[in-house]
Amino acid sequence: MTEARPDHAEDRGVGREIWAWVKALLIALIVVTLVHQFLFHVSAVRGASMLPTLHDGEWLFINKTIHFLKPPGRGDVVVLRSPEGTETESPFLVKRIVAVAGDEVHVRKGKLFVNGQEAAEPYTDSTIQDGRFEPLTVDEGYVFVMGDNRRRYASNDSRSFGTVPVTLVVGRAEWVVWPFRQWRSL
Repeated sequence: MTEARPDHAEDRGVGREIWAWVKALLIALIVVTLVHQFLFHVSAVRGASMLPTLHDGEWLFINKTIHFLKPPGRGDVVVLRSPEGTETESPFLVKRIVAVAGDEVHVRKGKLFVNGQEAAEPYTDSTIQDGRFEPLTVDEGYVFVMGDNRRRYASNDSRSFGTVPVTLVVGRAEWVVWPFRQWRSL
């Protein structure tokens, strides 16, 4: 009488197939993590501090390569970590850089002045209603940020918490990617 033996070759084939899937998923996870950490990610807008440029619920494509390729500059819309001591619901803020290291910035009669010149601000639809801000020179390694919504108490920004270390800037907002009908470059 002969005994029937199970076919182990078939078991090895299934094991190899599972291991191939596990390796592929691990590689994909590592690639996604590296891309999210160092290159780009998507972030949602919360609140009205960037009106009329950005609206609550819009999704932004955030370019994180600014730390490697080109530092953030005046006029850039950026996502930054909330500075210590700020009273915000979110650990991140979306703001516009209005002054960089070496710039003197102040607010007078509802207007923003950078280096003694009134700043051209086509992205906002109102004057600054929060009063006067005395001249301040931005230190090396820092930026001065403001929300585009200049109505009274509409934006918690550098006028209340001061200049922000560039190290807190996560990345530059490049595009609005959601909703699709609102897709646009910033």
